[in-house]
Amino acid sequence: MDLSHKLNKACFAIRATKTLLTWKSWKMVYYSYFHSVMSYGIIFWGTSPYSNNILRIQKIIIRIITNSSKRESCRQLYKQQILTVYGQYIYSLLMFVVKSREVFSLNSDIHDRNTRYNLNLHFPTSNLKLVQRGAFYSGVKIFNHLPPSIKDYFRKPKCFKIKLRKFLLEHSLYSLGEYFKINPNETYSTNTIQF
Repeated sequence: MDLSHKLNKACFAIRATKTLLTWKSWKMVYYSYFHSVMSYGIIFWGTSPYSNNILRIQKIIIRIITNSSKRESCRQLYKQQILTVYGQYIYSLLMFVVKSREVFSLNSDIHDRNTRYNLNLHFPTSNLKLVQRGAFYSGVKIFNHLPPSIKDYFRKPKCFKIKLRKFLLEHSLYSLGEYFKINPNETYSTNTIQF
């Protein structure tokens, strides 16, 4: 895949300028040279097995930027305002869902009973695997697993965006499986570390 080649070039560029840049400059280089390439079209390729290679390259860059050793875990480093590949996939996909909310319907729009799944999106009916692997179906599935404190802001995109980003930074996800293991009914703090 060409993406990996481009991201390795970004990794080399960041390593080459390591002694010349401050943290603020590195962050700017990361977002312009690496993040923009990584996040382009991520809602379509984010669930592929290839995402693990991108995560590996991203970890190398995070260690370079934060001047950390190869053996140090990156989970805490990601909490310094950078989403993992999987976190970015979930973020991009859910922002697509929120921006296209007229296409999606909540369970409360389908029926007027007050149930615990009222804030969930209604699943489209389809038995085709191709549809179930697509962005529309995946977006509904991932949205429905969010904590209710974030789902409440479905109709307020700015607030939803902030809450979602804080939630994803707090968890530093290394796979989609980790996301689905999170208990959505727990209360989460949204305080994040900042430089």
